[in-house]
Amino acid sequence: MSEAKAGQRPVLLIVEDDPGLQAQLKWAYEDFEVVIAGDRASALTLLRSEEPAVVTLDLGLPPDPDGTTEGFAVLDEIMALRPQTKVIVASGHGARESALKAIEKGAYDFYQKPVDIDALGLIVRRALHLSQIEAENRVLATRASTDNKVLGRMVTAAPEMIKVARTIERVANTNVSVMLLGASGTGKELLARGLHDSSGRAHGSFVAINCAAIPENLLESELFGHEKGAFTGAVKTTEGKIELASGGTLFLDEVGDIPLQLQVKLLRFLQERTIERIGGRRSIEVDTRIVCATHQNLEAMIADGRFREDLYYRLAEIVVRIPGLAERPGDATLLAKTFLLRFAKEMNPAVKGFAPDALAAIDGWNWPGNVRELENRVKRAVIMADGKLVSAADLDLPSADPQEASPLNLKTAREVTDRKVIRHALARSEGNISSTARLLGISRPTLYDLLKQYDLHS
Repeated sequence: MSEAKAGQRPVLLIVEDDPGLQAQLKWAYEDFEVVIAGDRASALTLLRSEEPAVVTLDLGLPPDPDGTTEGFAVLDEIMALRPQTKVIVASGHGARESALKAIEKGAYDFYQKPVDIDALGLIVRRALHLSQIEAENRVLATRASTDNKVLGRMVTAAPEMIKVARTIERVANTNVSVMLLGASGTGKELLARGLHDSSGRAHGSFVAINCAAIPENLLESELFGHEKGAFTGAVKTTEGKIELASGGTLFLDEVGDIPLQLQVKLLRFLQERTIERIGGRRSIEVDTRIVCATHQNLEAMIADGRFREDLYYRLAEIVVRIPGLAERPGDATLLAKTFLLRFAKEMNPAVKGFAPDALAAIDGWNWPGNVRELENRVKRAVIMADGKLVSAADLDLPSADPQEASPLNLKTAREVTDRKVIRHALARSEGNISSTARLLGISRPTLYDLLKQYDLHS
């Protein structure tokens, strides 16, 4: 469908001043609701009232029927009022130069007079198809940015991730220490911020520090602060991150990289809730909640003597394991649309959405770099895209879906496949039952039966 109401024919606006050609074109498009304008004023009036998905525009309009000035003026105004409209321009005057100029101004395509009805019809229908894809992408991207957020920030529709979010919500208003375990790029800091914002400490500061990014000899000062003159270069008293987060939350990312000597001092803080700055002689009471994260296997590090067991149990009062993006069916599509909406607005407004091959590639990729990899690929694709739709090539992803191992039992394999495909379709259509059934090629009643059978929710 075009941008007309559901159940109606898509609107095609024909801007042409020749009455004979008007009639010929009108009868050539029975699948469209055809409206006709013979000059600039009527064309713009119909553009506003009918909101056509596609416009065919003769550049030779009065008062300049033998030139292109008036036609290009109409094109400029259409692009300013409704840049998503697909405009197909026609002219017999300097065809090559007019075509290049029209495309530069934002026209979808160009054809030279005299009109070949069949050839023009093919261009019109192709333009309508692209308009439908872009409109669907705009709707889905907007929904993805609002309807699928948990913890106020995180976009997800995967049950695995919703379970993680609900766990964090339940522990948010306690003072227990929380450890987030997950691969790099899975959103550990985003979850930590969500925990802070959902807690009674939301009015306080959220302070984050990456323990792996700070040299060992500076990390103690970063965490605990120092007094003036405590060491060379300490020209003033400086509060550490633990002290700055008092009344709020301190997020220790990559906590496994804290050296053993400093682990002892961190453990003392967790036991006594007091700190001493480097070079200081007094204890300072600090009310700071600790949330930490790592992608390392701390239990193996404990066995190797590289991480203190008593510190681990102080930090890991609640352990939350974060699944990778490949373990969260449908989330890659939702997140990709959210990122595209943001980056297109910032960097390339001409990009309107994803082409079908890009969506299939996103669904099929295993995302070893998780959400961070997805964000970087979408950002690069938006910058590099030549057209209005990002392709699989723009994302630098293969078009073939990676094959996953399946159970040998046919009934089990069918159920696994059905669940995966239905969840991907639900994510692609943002939970809309009609759209999901259409994507799957089944009826709505059949889809409802499958949702009930597999205990899935739209």
